[in-house]
Amino acid sequence: MTALPRFLREHTEEILTEWETFARSLPSGASMDVVALRDHAKAMLDVIARDLEETQTPREQDAKAKGASDADERTSRTAATEHGSGRAQSGFTVNQMVAEFRALRASVLRLWGHQPGPKGEAELEEMVRFNEAIDQAIAESLARYTRDIDHTKERFLAILGHDLRTPLGAIMMSAQFILESSELAEPQRQLVDRIGRSSRRMNQMVSDLLDFSRTRLGDTIPIAREKMDVKKMVDDVIAEVAASYPDRKLEVDTSGELHGEWDCHRLTQAVTNLIGNAVQHGSDQVPITVTARGEAHDVIIAVHNDGPPIPEELVGQIFQPMKGSRTDPGDRRHLGLGLYIVDRIVAAHRGRIDVTSSESDGTTFTVRLPRHISS
Repeated sequence: MTALPRFLREHTEEILTEWETFARSLPSGASMDVVALRDHAKAMLDVIARDLEETQTPREQDAKAKGASDADERTSRTAATEHGSGRAQSGFTVNQMVAEFRALRASVLRLWGHQPGPKGEAELEEMVRFNEAIDQAIAESLARYTRDIDHTKERFLAILGHDLRTPLGAIMMSAQFILESSELAEPQRQLVDRIGRSSRRMNQMVSDLLDFSRTRLGDTIPIAREKMDVKKMVDDVIAEVAASYPDRKLEVDTSGELHGEWDCHRLTQAVTNLIGNAVQHGSDQVPITVTARGEAHDVIIAVHNDGPPIPEELVGQIFQPMKGSRTDPGDRRHLGLGLYIVDRIVAAHRGRIDVTSSESDGTTFTVRLPRHISS
């Protein structure tokens, strides 16, 4: 029986023709030309043939079976990783791409099985190693495919969020101008005020979306340290939130030295998110309390609300993105980015955020910000 590496080289065209026919039958492959359909397939077969010709120790075989020999999709460029990237760009689904490899595996084994000659231990070993090589190619293609798809989604979110800011800014400015310059009667004044509050909320969501995209694409949230007063920052946030939620009671307690060098804009964003989270999930019968306390080396900011506690199984993932509501991870009415952004802002200040939640004591998010950053 013909050795499998030799068979792969002598029957490459026949194998690729079968694979091309299968790929063309997929929805995303119908409009692709022959060159695109065969992208990197010939190179992958050549890599597999060369791999089969090399002697493999039991340790090397074990490493391959466990994926230890897979290429790093972030830094390596192999035929398989390039294939995954190409399929992502062509609009193939992950199931369609995996189906291609299943078709390739089946075609090779079927055509090789029809070759004359006995099938002994050597042929069985080659078949096992061929399957391992196909599995390795699938793993490498999937890793690059997934990375490229995620990258594309996050770039789209970043562009969308950036482009939304201009019309949102126009809406906010227009609503504010009308409120300040016109003698509006009710209910028109109430409607314009609602437009302003809703547009500000949308603008905050866009900001969170942009920050999320930035961090997911490998960047950190930028901060610009300057002298600021945490008490004034908290008071300003409370005033803004109170204007948006006039029916909710907010209480503030400050003590100690609260001056230092932090990013006022970013801390405002973080505290706004924390209070907004408390408004959303806290009891409307009990005030939300915000405390700011200056210590020797840190400033502590805590936001507390009563209401249903965070389920114990969710506490460990409360700062992860896209988890929906803190009480219902399946809730898709919210982006689920607020607490994630808070965590990233605190981390950028080299600080720490903790949460405690119980039926008896309510829920408290505590932010600890160092006054000085050690080099």
